[in-house]
Amino acid sequence: MEARSYDLYIGGEWVKTESYIPVLHKYTGECIARIAKAEQQHVTEAVEAAWETFKTDKLTPFQRYKILLKASELMEERRDELERSLIREVGKTRKDAMNELDRTINTLRLSAEEAKKIHGEMIPLQATEGSENRLGFTIRVPKGVIGAITPFNYPLLLSTHKIAPALAAGNTLVVKPATVTPIATFLLVEILEEAGLPKGYVNIVTGAGSQVGEWLLDEERIAMYTFTGSGEVGRRIKERSGMRPVALELGNNSPNIVHLDADLELAARQTAARSFHNAGQACIAVQRIYVHESVMQAFSDLYISHVQQLKVGNPEDPDTDVGPMISEKEASRTEEWVQEAISQGARSLLPVKREGALFYPAVLVDTRPEMKVVCREVFAPVVTIIPYSDLEDAFTQANDSEYGLQAGIFTRDLNIAMKAARVLEYGGVVINDVSTYRNDVMPYGGIKNSGLGKEGPRYAVEEMTEERMVVINL
Repeated sequence: MEARSYDLYIGGEWVKTESYIPVLHKYTGECIARIAKAEQQHVTEAVEAAWETFKTDKLTPFQRYKILLKASELMEERRDELERSLIREVGKTRKDAMNELDRTINTLRLSAEEAKKIHGEMIPLQATEGSENRLGFTIRVPKGVIGAITPFNYPLLLSTHKIAPALAAGNTLVVKPATVTPIATFLLVEILEEAGLPKGYVNIVTGAGSQVGEWLLDEERIAMYTFTGSGEVGRRIKERSGMRPVALELGNNSPNIVHLDADLELAARQTAARSFHNAGQACIAVQRIYVHESVMQAFSDLYISHVQQLKVGNPEDPDTDVGPMISEKEASRTEEWVQEAISQGARSLLPVKREGALFYPAVLVDTRPEMKVVCREVFAPVVTIIPYSDLEDAFTQANDSEYGLQAGIFTRDLNIAMKAARVLEYGGVVINDVSTYRNDVMPYGGIKNSGLGKEGPRYAVEEMTEERMVVINL
């Protein structure tokens, strides 16, 4: 099959550039597409198109609702095409691609509903002496042009989590997708425009993030930035954005606690299933498992038995559970981190094995807190199992991280569960399930170096609108 070329998409028109970047099949390495490499003037033109559209073309809330709902229906009709695209450009297994598509369709539907719910509130100004003749209320208005930078690991879903709420709120966008997985964003915008979205509402610029991202930050007409990716880039965006708001979804090294009273079979099954999906390349994937020493052996045996049942290999095979990482470079980096930990005294409960971009699940014990596999975000199919004797110590170790996105705990004790909810320093605490659980309706976001702001259509709409006070002197 001949590789398709994707030009820049600006103001509803395809714009060619002088050079193009190949997009590779993550398992076979073949070139499946080429994307245009933007120059600075292209970024300026994209922002101009988004700005002019915002100023001159106003969709009503009901129109936004209909477009987003229709897009969800069209996406359902194009399931096979979209799943194949995710398998090829990301290296997702068929199971993971189906899950991402299901969640994306739901996110479009949720965003459609939010378009109809945007509202303000009455303010009791008349309760204050001297304001008896004044009526006060708030309205919510769109911010304007949203600059959205999306990651490689969930390119369809996370683009939708930025684009759909922004449209629901009445904004326009300039989107910069990950260079290694851009096709999903182009397909999403094709579907939105087929659903009735006018030209100019979503503009796509592609190219090296270090260049295109900086050019986006130079554009003063961008009212807000929304970014999912590394902490380093997130900090750069925060520094450059000035007074403009940002929504940052950054890293994590998710802790999960298995207490002595836990349902061990449930804990082992859930942690094994969610440690290695998407080849561990999810910011809330299970990374650290703290297990009470009295059940350490029993849990470890159950966990390993579940992990050994996972099939690693070709993501096109519907039975595959763990596919390739995003690149051989990342798989090699993962192998180095694991071997470094082993050289420092850690043990692997499974053979350490890499085949190109395929990295087989690794489970480490006898680790120390300062090892990279424990204290940093691995973003790979690597898990550490760490014993504890005192629950307070488990909480302390779980919190001993620069990150704070989500954590999980398994326990039958309601008091312990509620204490965990209070003391674990994370944006989300999941009880009797893993840190990886995410329902797209919920407020999703972290603290510390895991970011700022919340995703989830309702919460993203709030982030992407301004609250405006209106006072009427009667």
